[in-house]
Amino acid sequence: MMFRPDAAALEFPPVERDVVFDMFRRAIWVAPVLILASTIFWGVHGGLSAGYAILLVLINFALSAAIIAWGAKTSLALLMGAVLFGYLARLALITVAVLAVKDMAWVELVPLGFTLIITHLGLLIWETRHVSASLAYPGLKPKRKVR
Repeated sequence: MMFRPDAAALEFPPVERDVVFDMFRRAIWVAPVLILASTIFWGVHGGLSAGYAILLVLINFALSAAIIAWGAKTSLALLMGAVLFGYLARLALITVAVLAVKDMAWVELVPLGFTLIITHLGLLIWETRHVSASLAYPGLKPKRKVR
């Protein structure tokens, strides 16, 4: 009989949390630029809409990390199901969040939409340069020592 360890009994570093905090750290640098650009082109309402979009993106990434961390503790099948249905649920939450504010006076839909797309894709692409695809260093790549 083959030994199959219980996934819940294994210890893993908090990879998902580390990656999402790293994305938040990068968003701190990107957010003022996007909000300022939206304010310049669409006024204060554009800046507020861009800020709201950035908040939605960060909440989405945090929920994604929480779902992955929760599913990974139990089993591979639960992880895959949690990721799939979590993705659908997070898309629905973003849709509901946008539809809930779309008719409010402070919302400009163009900067809101652009910021949602640019921030999601930009942070994901930027983060791929800093994530290790090695089992030796799961999560973020180790920092190089400068000599």
